[in-house]
Amino acid sequence: MPLLAVRVVAISQNFPRAIIRNAWLDQKDQKKMSNILITGGTGFIGGYLIQQLIHRGHQVRVLIRPSKKTPDLPKGLSVEVVVAGFDDPRGLRAAMVDIDTVYHLAGAEWKGAYASLMEIDIAGTRAVVDMAKESGINHLFYLSHLGADRASAYPVMKAKAIAEEYIRRSGLGYTIFRTSIVFGPGDGFTTGLGFILSMLPGIFLMPGDGKTLLQPLWIEDLVTCLVWALEDPKTRNQIFEIGGGEFLSMQQIVEITMETLGKRRMVVNIAAPYLRGITVFFESLLPGFPISIYWLDYLASNRTCAIDTLPRFFHIIPERFTPARLTYLNEIQWGKLLWQNLRREGLFRRIRRVRETA
Repeated sequence: MPLLAVRVVAISQNFPRAIIRNAWLDQKDQKKMSNILITGGTGFIGGYLIQQLIHRGHQVRVLIRPSKKTPDLPKGLSVEVVVAGFDDPRGLRAAMVDIDTVYHLAGAEWKGAYASLMEIDIAGTRAVVDMAKESGINHLFYLSHLGADRASAYPVMKAKAIAEEYIRRSGLGYTIFRTSIVFGPGDGFTTGLGFILSMLPGIFLMPGDGKTLLQPLWIEDLVTCLVWALEDPKTRNQIFEIGGGEFLSMQQIVEITMETLGKRRMVVNIAAPYLRGITVFFESLLPGFPISIYWLDYLASNRTCAIDTLPRFFHIIPERFTPARLTYLNEIQWGKLLWQNLRREGLFRRIRRVRETA
């Protein structure tokens, strides 16, 4: 695959708000600026990270895979874009020229049943790590999940643990963040809940008994940690488990989301295997469906960590999961979002082909 390297300069200033809330990140205290490569930069977390790194004065390059779709990069910012897949050594090598630090955010679980964890999360991580070593990269940051474990019964948690182990044994300087569920404008978690509550009338199908504990982490708190860690040598060769400032059951999270949207639904508890089957059906019918089988895996057991990690290590008082913080959900036109998903995933074209061959 030939390498394409371009500089993308967007002209619109209408990009999501990213506020650096930590005094440690004040502009006057900036340290040595870095040349940074980000994988997964077109995703939810990547977009916010790009904004804050550029705000700090770092030079940012984004690795995106070859695709017919226009990359979803933050508008109003100048970033370098390199188009190459993880299976393209020449492209990866060129992407890392003059790079000091890599943020490896790319993951496949957002694709749900269509995800290739082996290709992206495991083999992709190995390719990035190997090329980073060859290129003399100083530091690699990796985004993992709470509950990552090679012995886990859940594919995503197992894949993340395998990737973590390869990074730790590579000899590269690393920092690994195991995060709880992350929320904020443009996320998959609260937006998925809002979509279901708004588009499916009457009931909400709750995984299990709804007592699974989560620790929702505000996107700007996470990205502030990622940026601060770049500038603190004490974070090198460390694994941090981070989450929000409170433990909430899935039942409480759904109730807070309903309160935010001003909608009431009858909550029906359904066993995970049955809900998994329903989810697989909808994913096959509608790629891009906001709830995936891996999303359900994440909710299968408690995903929590020490509640004082952000204040203790990063001097941040985490934002709470409240209706006041979720007001961005009320700005979404859910019918329009559904239509955009249908068009983007080509559902109508698939239906038309089925009719033509019938």
